[in-house]
Amino acid sequence: MGDATFWRRDYPPGVPGEIDPDSLRSLKQMFEDACRDYKARPAVSNMGRSLSYGELDELSRRFAAWLQRQAGLRKGDRVALMMPNILQYPIAIIGTLRAGCTVVNVNPLYTGRELEHQLTDSGATVIVIFENACATLQQVIARTQVRRVVVTGIGDMLGFPKGQITNFVMRRIKKMVPPWKLPGALPFNQIMQAGGSLKLDPVDVNGDDIAFLQYTGGTTGVSKGAVLTHRNLVANTLQIVAFMPELSVIKDPVVITALPLYHIFALTSNFLVFTRVGGLNVLITNPRDMSGFVAELSRVRFTFITGVNTLFNALLHTPGFDKLDFSSLKVALGGGMAVQAAVSARWRQVTGRHICQGWGLTESSPVGTSNLPGTTDFTGSIGYPLPSTEISICNDDGNALPAGSVGEICLRGPQVMRGYWNRPEETAKVMLPGGWLRTGDIGRMDERGRTFIEDRKKDMILVSGFNVYPNEVEGVVAQMPGVLEVAAVAQLDEKSGEVVALFIVKKDPALTSEQVVAFCKRELTGYKLPRAIYFRDELPKTNVGKILRRTLRDELRAV
Repeated sequence: MGDATFWRRDYPPGVPGEIDPDSLRSLKQMFEDACRDYKARPAVSNMGRSLSYGELDELSRRFAAWLQRQAGLRKGDRVALMMPNILQYPIAIIGTLRAGCTVVNVNPLYTGRELEHQLTDSGATVIVIFENACATLQQVIARTQVRRVVVTGIGDMLGFPKGQITNFVMRRIKKMVPPWKLPGALPFNQIMQAGGSLKLDPVDVNGDDIAFLQYTGGTTGVSKGAVLTHRNLVANTLQIVAFMPELSVIKDPVVITALPLYHIFALTSNFLVFTRVGGLNVLITNPRDMSGFVAELSRVRFTFITGVNTLFNALLHTPGFDKLDFSSLKVALGGGMAVQAAVSARWRQVTGRHICQGWGLTESSPVGTSNLPGTTDFTGSIGYPLPSTEISICNDDGNALPAGSVGEICLRGPQVMRGYWNRPEETAKVMLPGGWLRTGDIGRMDERGRTFIEDRKKDMILVSGFNVYPNEVEGVVAQMPGVLEVAAVAQLDEKSGEVVALFIVKKDPALTSEQVVAFCKRELTGYKLPRAIYFRDELPKTNVGKILRRTLRDELRAV
């Protein structure tokens, strides 16, 4: 499927064509090496509190020991983590992997329906949950396999008295379900204290073991767990480090981590990559508080920042951002959604650096391509394949097309997932012979090996970098008694790139948009909610009765 090397002639000196994904046995080894080699360096910080690599080593060891000794977990058992970006998150990630278990990342804003599916599908038996989400878990826990609940508050790791005050204020603002009403619930700080006196049994973890079940939407509307092995994620970490030499030569690199760690982009590009090079992850708990975000940026000399187009655009429109000191900034990496030329130009004008655009998907751990960080022009391209990565543009039969042709972007490399968790039929739909992954994105490759996205094969809606699958939204709305037919499509939006638009044929003439939105709020997390609703007498269909979403989408774009 195509020449695997011709794009490498544009690689800068020192960037290898290949990496060795087996040079590290596992993420467990990578973390343990980093904690030893960078013991005195700061590893993560949040709300003014930092943890060194040495402290992260001890705290994650305690968590791992608790999982083994008191939660009774064995190698391969699943641990769900449902938190925003707080210090407890990296402790729990590393601890879970050191115990030989598998991490199941969960969005803390999920509704009960979304949470129940992910917990039951993954078979997670332990969950570490942000206390704001306890009410959601309480609704569904009896129908899951979860037997141990660890509850944590935003201030748990911030020290006295700041942590206690922060938790008190949060609990007063949010009328939360008390953690003790959840069966088997324990406070995070209590299990950390208990873990201090527990022995961690060594676990042999290799590249083939499952590190993460990372859930992504599906064409069927059912969220599927991408099986990401230790080798997959070690490979993508090493690929990014190799492709961006800046990461290894800068002394004490600092990355701003505003995207949530439960999202694969931040998980790999921020947490894993910067742990590998001994950098500091500055965790932003609530990036929606833009003035607070800018205030946090003013307190740190950051060298890297990752984000999606909407985040960069929002920062540019926040008072005070243009007054920050950007003299240390080396790379701004954009992904998750297309970076707009106007945003990139404005970012370069304010910061002196352009936004380096990359591309990937959950199933590829996630990064497949990236522009060169040192490039000064904006091309609209998603860049070159990373080392040890091949891109081929294929027709519907999976056969490679010549350069310049438009077809489905297919990807091959050591970062490609093993498959979907317990869903061989779904895996077969996206995996081609030879280890090639169908990405569902439509694009073309130029003669230099740069790839350009033209469209998406799937009807997926991309809201600020988060995938929304129409079948899921339609399945929820169709449960309303007043709805006869419904179609969910992408509507262009200046702020989010795209938003969910619904076309509905009423069964009940009295049905209102407000009723539809209110119903959706009970079943769907925020970014999946419809932002526009159109009522129609009928919807366009094929001759066999299938609703033509593309026709509706094209209609919106013609307005």
